[in-house]
Amino acid sequence: MARDLVFILGDQLDPGNPALAATDPSRARVLMVETKGEAGHVWSHKQRITAFLSAMRHRARRLAGEGWDVEYRGLDEELGSLSAGLEAAVARCRPDRVLVVQPGEWRVEHALRSTCGRLDLPLAVFPDAHFYATREEFAAWARGKKRLVMEFFYREMRRRHDVLMDGDQPEGGRWNFDTENRGAFGRKGPPELPVRTGFEPDAVTRGVMADVERHFPDHPGRLDDFRWPVTPEDARAALDRFIDERLPLFGRYQDAMWEGEPFLYHALIAQALNLKLLDPRQVVDAAVGAYRAGRAPLAATEGFVRQVLGWREFVRGIYWLHMPGYAGLNHFGHDLPLPDFFWNAETDLNCLKQVIGDTLEHGYAHHIQRLMVVGNFALIAGLLPQAVCDWFLAVYVDAVEWVELPNTLGMALHGDGGIVGSKPYAASGAYIRRMSNYCDGCRFDPGSRSGENACPFNFLYWDFLARHRDAFSANPRMALAVKNLDRLDD
Repeated sequence: MARDLVFILGDQLDPGNPALAATDPSRARVLMVETKGEAGHVWSHKQRITAFLSAMRHRARRLAGEGWDVEYRGLDEELGSLSAGLEAAVARCRPDRVLVVQPGEWRVEHALRSTCGRLDLPLAVFPDAHFYATREEFAAWARGKKRLVMEFFYREMRRRHDVLMDGDQPEGGRWNFDTENRGAFGRKGPPELPVRTGFEPDAVTRGVMADVERHFPDHPGRLDDFRWPVTPEDARAALDRFIDERLPLFGRYQDAMWEGEPFLYHALIAQALNLKLLDPRQVVDAAVGAYRAGRAPLAATEGFVRQVLGWREFVRGIYWLHMPGYAGLNHFGHDLPLPDFFWNAETDLNCLKQVIGDTLEHGYAHHIQRLMVVGNFALIAGLLPQAVCDWFLAVYVDAVEWVELPNTLGMALHGDGGIVGSKPYAASGAYIRRMSNYCDGCRFDPGSRSGENACPFNFLYWDFLARHRDAFSANPRMALAVKNLDRLDD
C-alpha cells in the first residue's frame, strides 16, 4: 500500500522532480509506464522511441537504488494508454492521492485529470521547476499585450535572471547579435568539424532497442547508429563537448547547411533538455562561463543563450496560453496531404532529399533545415498544417508537443496567423543556395522561375504570394515581396 502514487512521465526525468520532492519513499510508490499508445500517437521514429524509453528505464533503476518503490510497466504488458496504466496502479496500491508534474502535452494532462476525476481520486499537479518561467508567469507577462514578441520576453528573462548582463545593461551594449550569426560556408565548406558527440548503447539501451524493433518494426528510422544521451551523466558530457568544441563557431554558422554534414556546430542537447536529463540553467551557465573565460565569443554565446533562455521558454508559454485550440489552427486554409517523400526521401529536389534523408537516418536536423527547407516547402506548397505537425512530432528525437507545435504550426507554417511570428518564413530557392551547397547537386536551377528546370521553391514561393496577395499587402513586412510579385508577367 502507498499513500502517495507519484506518476513520472517520460519527459520528466530530472532528479529535482517536484512531485517526488513533495513526498518520500516511506509513503510513496513511483509509477512509470511504457505504452504503445504513446509511441504510436504519431508514427514515431525508432530513435525517438528508444531515447524516451531508455532514459525512462535508466531513471527507474536509479530511483529504485535510492530506495523508492518503483512500479515500472513495460511495453510487453500491452497497456493501451497512460490512463490505463494509472488505473491499474491505483487498483493495486489504493493511494490517497496521485502526484504528477505538469505534463508537456495538453492531451496528457487532460487525460490524467479525467482519469483521476472518474476514480474520485485527488490529483496534485505541480509546476514544472525545470523551466525558468512558470506557465503563470508567462501568462502574467503576456496579459494585456496586443502582440507577443519573443525579443521583449527574452530581454525580460535576461534581466530577471541576470544572464549576460552588465549591471542593468546587456553585455556588450547589445541585446541581440543575430546579424553576426547568419554566416554561410565558402566553396570549401565548413572548417574542420569535431567528431559528433555520441554514446555507445549500454545493456539497458540495447534491451530497449530490441523491444522497439519487436514492437514497432514498421516505424521509420533505424537504430544501428543510436548515440543519444540517456542519462544525466551522458547529457552533461554532451554539453561539455559542445561548449569546448562547437560553441565558438556555433553562432557564426548556426544557419548554414552543408550536404553530408547534418550536425555541424550544433549542440545536439535538445533531446536531453526536453527529457530533462539536463537543466537549462546548467546549459546557460556553461555557455556564459565559457564566454567569461575567453573560450567563446559574445555573439556565439548570446545566440545560443537566446535559443535556451529566450525561444525555448517563449514557445512553451505560447503553447500553454493557447491550447487546446491552437493545435487546430489553419490560417491559410492549406489542405494538401504530405508527399510520400516525407517518409522515404525519394525526391529529386536535393535540399529536401538531403534534409529528410538525414532526418530519417538520425532523427535529427538542425533548426534552419527544419524551418527553411522542410517547413518552407510545406508552407509554400500548401500542405495541411496538422499533417506537417504530426510529422515533425514523429521524426525528431527532441520532439515534445509543447516545443514542437508552436515551432512548426506557428514559426514554420504561420498556421496560427501571427501568434508566434509577424510574417511567414517563406523563401525562394535563392535562400537555400545562399546558405548551403544543396543546389550544386540538384537538377533544378535556383536561378530560374519558370521552365522545365526551374527550382520548384521559386514558382511555389511566387504562387504562395499570389494566392494570399490581399492579406500580405496589409503586412508591412511582406509589402516589398508583393511589390516584386507585381513586377512579374503571367
